[in-house]
Amino acid sequence: MNKADDFGFGTQIRKSPYFDATVRWGAQGFSVYNHMYIPRDFGDPEQNFWNLVNDAILCDVAVERQVEITGPDAAKFVQMLTPRDLSSMAVGQCKYVLITNAEGGILNDPILLRLAENHFWISLADSDVLLWAQGVAVHSGLDVSICEPDVSPLQLQGPKSGLIMQELFGEEIMDLKYYWLREVDLDGIPLIVSRTGWSSELGYEIYLRDGSRGDALWERIMAAGMEHGLKPGHTSSIRRIEGGMLSYHADADIHTNPYELGLGRLVSLDMEADFIGKAALQRIKDQGPARQQIGLIIDCEPLTGPNTTFWAINMDGETIGKVTSAVYSPRLERNIALAMVATEHANIGAEVEVVTKSGPVRATIVERPFYDPKKKIAAA
Repeated sequence: MNKADDFGFGTQIRKSPYFDATVRWGAQGFSVYNHMYIPRDFGDPEQNFWNLVNDAILCDVAVERQVEITGPDAAKFVQMLTPRDLSSMAVGQCKYVLITNAEGGILNDPILLRLAENHFWISLADSDVLLWAQGVAVHSGLDVSICEPDVSPLQLQGPKSGLIMQELFGEEIMDLKYYWLREVDLDGIPLIVSRTGWSSELGYEIYLRDGSRGDALWERIMAAGMEHGLKPGHTSSIRRIEGGMLSYHADADIHTNPYELGLGRLVSLDMEADFIGKAALQRIKDQGPARQQIGLIIDCEPLTGPNTTFWAINMDGETIGKVTSAVYSPRLERNIALAMVATEHANIGAEVEVVTKSGPVRATIVERPFYDPKKKIAAA
């Protein structure tokens, strides 16, 4: 059994407050995300998927760093960063937003939390938005303070997560609505809890506000969840692809715009407020995007794991796009994928060729997401 110190990790990449706990609970492999280690292997990824969809898993996602924006002009500044209209966003609410650059490219697709009138957290996907926000602020003329606070989220996800939350916080936690947050305390540990997560299942994110209490918090949640089948786990590639959820750097990057992803609902070009990328996004909308995200069913033997490179998509001998995220779904008993293709080829039912690591195979363009398209499970 490896101990935490046996991994030989250096100091230039940070460990989360839950690092030692995850190793104790069986973490066997780590990836790097936002300059931090994230556990990505607790054994069989298919078993992790079933643990998630049947019971519950606890995931160390401290790598979801927070960009904290405060000050008299905080609300105005946050609106500058995103094309989504925030004018009706209440204190205590969360919103899925896109952060765009001047060309309309996506820099991040975080969850935005509003803790107070002039207090926001941007809960990040994998890119350096702290530096972007601080840079934007320099010449903005707005009175804001921007920092990375001592905040480290966990994700408690799965159908039993509500029962576990009741064990921890009492029945009143069940009043917490989808995409809302609450400030709570657990055995003196300061937390923010939100009804959000990266799983498309019922779930909660638990934001620790004191990194020294990471070990205690992990053990407290695991103990409360034991009778409900809670297992340590990692965010499931299978479930998030089933749910059509984006993985930044895979399905979207700085060269991807919201319209290519079918996320025009997150762009409010008609609002009075200005935001970075507004003119470019208006132009893209008028012209129509050159590419479009699609779903694919790939007709071959079950994939043994997610793709580790982009796979070319061909039609009539011409490359028309690429597979961005592919995996075998044991529930659907199919190989499913998210892909980006030239708009003129994004036709439901069309057959294409995908060049997998094992060679070319046939695939069919389908609607996505592949499971629970109306998000009834997560929002229940």
